[in-house]
Amino acid sequence: MEEKTASASAPAHEQGCPICTIALPLLERCFPEATRDHFRASRVEFLKGLRSLIDDRIAYLSKEEEPKGTHVTVE
Repeated sequence: MEEKTASASAPAHEQGCPICTIALPLLERCFPEATRDHFRASRVEFLKGLRSLIDDRIAYLSKEEEPKGTHVTVE
């Protein structure tokens, strides 16, 4: 016998966080299209900034360290 849960039978727009289900649809109706486009572009630029920080950190951790000190042959 197969049981269905309430969350599995609910539509996708009713599942998730309150921001995604309530705030975003409300903002989409309240703001003009130009404003929504601006905020969307802002989110993209913010994510690009995070990607830049991550890329810099990866480059820093990936670089090979120069050997410290010098090698001296003892006779």
